[in-house]
Amino acid sequence: MTASPMVQQSTVSHVSSADRADFDGFYAANVDQITAQIRAYVGDLAEAEDLVAEAFCRALARWSAISAYDNPATWVRRVAWNLATSRLRRAAVLRRFLRWQRPATAEGPGPERLDLEQALSELNERHRKAVILRYMAGMTTAEIAEQEGVAETTVRSWLTRGKAALAQRLRIEDNPAEFEEHR
Repeated sequence: MTASPMVQQSTVSHVSSADRADFDGFYAANVDQITAQIRAYVGDLAEAEDLVAEAFCRALARWSAISAYDNPATWVRRVAWNLATSRLRRAAVLRRFLRWQRPATAEGPGPERLDLEQALSELNERHRKAVILRYMAGMTTAEIAEQEGVAETTVRSWLTRGKAALAQRLRIEDNPAEFEEHR
């Protein structure tokens, strides 16, 4: 993903060629990182790409104002995150509805098959978001606190709890006797 998203001509008709070139550079510098963060949140690359593309389209339509922000990537990430949250909520409503339509008989994966995305999806939304923003986006606790409108101590608490929950979910139990049986 190195070119800017496909957008309707009406969206870009009011954007000057200089602004468009500025936006294209901004897009190229930020799209991969934001997509990786949203993918970790939603657990699906194609869905993350759609959400991030929508966020960048919205940024392009308002580029003259957004380009003046201290960090326009924060605005795009926030929009993509909000879009993802809305989509996840709609999917949860659909899952609840479908659960009433037929009994669920499939068991979830065992603990030996958990990977990072699965473990992240099981975290509280605030803890998951704090962990992703801190360790994938490389944001400081101060930046996260500012973006989320909370105190830094709150962010540190979310990070501590999120990391502890991840460590618990990703724990690998070494059992030497079991290893000998498989030799």
